[in-house]
Amino acid sequence: MNLEFSPEEQAFRNEVRAFIEENYPKQASADSLRDDMSAEELVAWHKILGEKGWSVPAWPEQYGGTGWTPTQRYIWGEENARVNAIMPLPFGVSMVGPVIYTFGNEAQKEQHLPGIRSGDVWWCQGYSEPGAGSDLASLKTTAVRDGDHYVINGQKTWTTLAQHADWGFFLCRTDPDAAKPQEGISFILVDMKTPGIEVRPIKLIDGGYEVNETWLTDVRVPVENLIGEENKGWTYAKFLLAHERSGIAGVARSKRGVEQLREIAKSEVLDGKPLMQDFDFARKVSQLEIDLAALEITELRTLAGEQAGRGPGPESSILKIKGTEIQQRLTELALEAVGHYGTPYYRAVADAGSNEYPIGPDYAQHSAGSYFNMRKTSIYGGSNEIQRNIITKMILGL
Repeated sequence: MNLEFSPEEQAFRNEVRAFIEENYPKQASADSLRDDMSAEELVAWHKILGEKGWSVPAWPEQYGGTGWTPTQRYIWGEENARVNAIMPLPFGVSMVGPVIYTFGNEAQKEQHLPGIRSGDVWWCQGYSEPGAGSDLASLKTTAVRDGDHYVINGQKTWTTLAQHADWGFFLCRTDPDAAKPQEGISFILVDMKTPGIEVRPIKLIDGGYEVNETWLTDVRVPVENLIGEENKGWTYAKFLLAHERSGIAGVARSKRGVEQLREIAKSEVLDGKPLMQDFDFARKVSQLEIDLAALEITELRTLAGEQAGRGPGPESSILKIKGTEIQQRLTELALEAVGHYGTPYYRAVADAGSNEYPIGPDYAQHSAGSYFNMRKTSIYGGSNEIQRNIITKMILGL
């Protein structure tokens, strides 16, 4: 595999870098805690990219994609990671959008794809339930046909940023008597302003508000909001999850994180010397970099497969497992580096109404919050245990 970028690709990188430097909203940084930001700040870059025509680079050109090669998309991701940009939220761009343009009808494409591209319509995901997380096929939310509508009843959990959502995509059981649980599920689009929907916040361990539980009580949804065929939702759900898992790896973000970690370890002191000179800590950072380099090669191989016309397959499970494990190790090392300065003091003081500022360097403020938040990455998108089962079956043939 040739890992050198061509002159044309280098020119593309320069074009992207110049555009980001000129247009990225300076007040929007992914270093900020998401719940400290307004909905407008979270989608500001998305809207700028929508006007440029760069918000959905992985989509086919006929639906508004850029026509970039996988290598160009990789460069695009690297350059956004370099400034820690808040990218378009994945629920529309990377999840339901590809499902709609692949399995939806023309009316659904015309109704929903433009708002996803522009960032004007905010989407959320209704998959997990209190008793159906990794075992998603055991979901109990029902959609019962009543004339031209489905009547939906049930509860979803971990509905990320649903407090801002205009629309949601939900997995619902439409055939309780199906021979297999997976065969009785449908994929339905739901207007979140429909009567009967209640979004309740779930406070996270750091005090933040990013996820919700969503209750649906006699929610009437037009049958025309069904994607594809009734009871075939499991097929569309698997398609969506394969796209989601590929994006979770976050190689470019982790590379930037390692650079930041090294800078922190040069500033922090242990026994009178920079922490980066401590053999044990330096060994852990080096091992992390080695694993990240191997993951990057795997991601590039996957991109090469896409360029050859192969969509995301079981290799997305490998990217998901290793990518999330690296993210967790990275935030753990960052918290180890800052020590007691990483105590989640900021949130507690702010919630108490104090105007005191947290002690310690700026780079330490969110380290505990990031560490706690990253515990979830090995669970969402299909837990890493489930991903290992997929690899065992699809790649090893066991």
